[in-house]
Amino acid sequence: MFVDVWEWRMEIDESLVVADETEIREQVAEYTVGERKEFDLDVDYPDSFTGRVMTAMAGVPRGETRTYGEIAGELDTAAVAVGQACGRNPVPLVVPCHRIVGANGLGGFSGGDDDRLGLKERLLELESA
Repeated sequence: MFVDVWEWRMEIDESLVVADETEIREQVAEYTVGERKEFDLDVDYPDSFTGRVMTAMAGVPRGETRTYGEIAGELDTAAVAVGQACGRNPVPLVVPCHRIVGANGLGGFSGGDDDRLGLKERLLELESA
């Protein structure tokens, strides 16, 4: 399913979220206008390396960031592998891959159609990270 996040379109794999499309869309809309601070949606994490990275990302609180290297240290892997897994996050925003940044900058971002780093920056600004 696609959701609108300001002027960006973001794809969310709703098959991994334990909620119907209406609930997902409502929570995304509330989040983008500042009415919601966290998502109240259960996610079925894949039983894979990407799922392990998603679990680590979900543990990063709003208003904070972690580097790819910090997550890699938690998972005993390489920062590049964490970055690749972040890029495969099938439920961006709900599992906050935007909170994972490079050691010297924003890094990448898989959410949104165009200007993905602009979206990542705006999400971090919304969360005051």
